[in-house]
Amino acid sequence: MVGRQRRIDIRYAAALFATVLLALGIGSWSGIGQSRADGCAAVELVVARGTHEPGNLGAVVGDPLYAALSGVIPLSVGAYAVRYPADLLDPGSVSRGTNDLVDHLLDRSTRCPAQRFVVVGYSQGAVVVHGALGTGVMVAMPGIRQLPPVLAPRIAAVLLFGDPLRLNAWSVADMYAGRTRNYCAPGDPICQLGATNPDAHVGYRDTIAAAADFAALML
Repeated sequence: MVGRQRRIDIRYAAALFATVLLALGIGSWSGIGQSRADGCAAVELVVARGTHEPGNLGAVVGDPLYAALSGVIPLSVGAYAVRYPADLLDPGSVSRGTNDLVDHLLDRSTRCPAQRFVVVGYSQGAVVVHGALGTGVMVAMPGIRQLPPVLAPRIAAVLLFGDPLRLNAWSVADMYAGRTRNYCAPGDPICQLGATNPDAHVGYRDTIAAAADFAALML
């Protein structure tokens, strides 16, 4: 079982190198995501997982982050996994992610007027979040859907992990900058220029507690 998991992790980490190419050379994207609404927690963790990442919200980041956040705030916490392919072979993957993310936030903002959101993106999912929040390099990309600025105050925190756009020093739009944390594990070649350790891309366990604490502070 350990050997099989190791092979999966290696293939997963190797495939994620291509996310950089996806982020810097995006093709023509189209497609409409699907949204979902279940109850009205005080806070909702909205997670765009990484490429082919297993787990409900994502085994590397989303699932442990949900557990950590639920443990540090005295509020009800819901969760939503952004519905998108998370597949580098699908040219519409990121655009479909932005569509679903924006559709979901719009729907939840209407259904749950008091709800606030912690938006999370890991690896390719970080590119999805950048697109939805209008990061500069993403604005001109075809098929990308952006969240209306009027809803920006509902976003309590933005948490990015293994973000490919860090390689070109791109950051979120100014309106989100003060409530954003961008985590890059030492040696992760997806977000650290010159790094060469693909295993580091699945090594975000040590950042989860700090990310949860930051989100709690922003709520």
